[in-house]
Amino acid sequence: MSRMNPKVDAYFNKAKRWREELEKLRTIVLECDLTEELKWRHPCYAIGERNIVLIHDFKEYCALLFFKGALLKDVHGILIQQTKNVQAGRQIRFTHVRQIAEMKPILEAYIEEAIEVEKAGLKVELKKTAEFVMAEELKNKFTEVPALKAAFYALTPGRQRGYLLHFSAPKQSKTREARIENCMERIFKGKGLQDE
Repeated sequence: MSRMNPKVDAYFNKAKRWREELEKLRTIVLECDLTEELKWRHPCYAIGERNIVLIHDFKEYCALLFFKGALLKDVHGILIQQTKNVQAGRQIRFTHVRQIAEMKPILEAYIEEAIEVEKAGLKVELKKTAEFVMAEELKNKFTEVPALKAAFYALTPGRQRGYLLHFSAPKQSKTREARIENCMERIFKGKGLQDE
């Protein structure tokens, strides 16, 4: 079994609602010989430098997120695509520790398959950034502030996609415009929506 990383202990120690479930998931994942680190403020498990799974918690459930879950066979039909915009990742959700304990052999099999997918170098065919919808308000702002357009296209494709989704989500034009205004400084600084 891989060793628990003391830097990750704080995540589990401060967990309130799903503490027992999260700790059970941690035990199962570590038995699969993965390295434990804290990434994106969550326990992340990797082989070498390649991420395999992430443990995270939400209000209604806790979950095991497979970074390349879209490539797994999912013979038990338990993988969930969080939203229609998530391309590669898939979750298995839990609401009780008993569920996790009963699924242990299945979870281990999915983790092993995810490791094999990574070792084989398989990649999820991602939608190109140019295929995402760009809000008219953003196009107009690019015309109005050409430096914003340059700063936006200097961002990584993932950061660009994050903004495109964020800006196009609201139904009202006024809300889309406000979101763009609120994010301009972040874009000029080269930061994504979630960057600190």
